[in-house]
Amino acid sequence: MTDFERALVNSFNQFFKEEDIRGIAHRKKQHRFSSQLCDVLVDSKHETFYLAIENKSIKTSSTNKLYFTQHFSKTDDGHQVERITEFIEKSGRKGYLAVELKRGRGKPRKAYMIPWTEVNERYSSGEAGIHVDEFDDFAEVTRESGKYNFEDNLVEIFT
Repeated sequence: MTDFERALVNSFNQFFKEEDIRGIAHRKKQHRFSSQLCDVLVDSKHETFYLAIENKSIKTSSTNKLYFTQHFSKTDDGHQVERITEFIEKSGRKGYLAVELKRGRGKPRKAYMIPWTEVNERYSSGEAGIHVDEFDDFAEVTRESGKYNFEDNLVEIFT
């Protein structure tokens, strides 16, 4: 589990505890020969927090776009965007893409939450990906003292 995924899971679980909401965020253990559908799953009877979240990190020094060909996998079962879209539709979850931008030495990382419907629309329409400059159009995840803090704007992002 990456630090980014761990921060997401921990923030959700802390938020649920503090707000006395029945819910849990977790990451399924990935086995060597099996694929996971999404990086983070959030389970709650509260429909706002019944989520599937895929996490991606990109270095802005080496790319200016999150590419559907380069940053997502393709298997015999299809492209990762297609597989996640199918899982979201079957499970009834709301889907999100969490993107972390690693911006190089001396520059703080940034992270954004993009609704999966946006990701699927772009992929389905044949776009190559999402340009780094476009991430500002989506909800930014708060970062304090070098750590992500989803708790500050968790409700704002997911409602």
